[in-house]
Amino acid sequence: MELDIADGLLIGAQLVQSPNQDARPENTDIELLVIHNISLPPGEYGSPAIRQFFLNELDTEAHPFYGEIAELRVSSHLLIDRLGEIVQFVPFGNRAWHAGKSLYCGRSNCNDYSIGIELEGTDFENFTQNQYATLTEVTKLLLSVYPAMSADKIVGHSDIAPGRKTDPGPCFDWGRYRRALAN
Repeated sequence: MELDIADGLLIGAQLVQSPNQDARPENTDIELLVIHNISLPPGEYGSPAIRQFFLNELDTEAHPFYGEIAELRVSSHLLIDRLGEIVQFVPFGNRAWHAGKSLYCGRSNCNDYSIGIELEGTDFENFTQNQYATLTEVTKLLLSVYPAMSADKIVGHSDIAPGRKTDPGPCFDWGRYRRALAN
């Protein structure tokens, strides 16, 4: 897959703009990458529900869990599905609503200065080879385009919202990911 970034958009990704975004605070550098996981319904893959959720179009009749989350307004910059395909919901220059109440190195409101990437998955299942390959390629590109971001500023949602969030979970292989970034 050949990827590039132009005007805050990932060339090579499908663009589906979420309404759940706004402007970053003025003079704010993008310096943090936050890795998440999501599956809707929980533990199931390949449904259109994640897209619907990020677009505020989730059908609450389609699954009992959807009624619990339908009023939430969330998004991420990118979603990488199980096949390694990418959907961009928010341009990188805008603030996606992915981190919620969060803290990194004493600094709150991580959405202000981060990029959020959702991997289709759960805390309890391994991610796919295709997802690791795509995530690595995207991460290397982001690191080259956003100079305030560095490999030591890549965290899981659980790192910036401990006790509240657990993703990307124990099945995310940080060592594999970091070794791939180093190559």
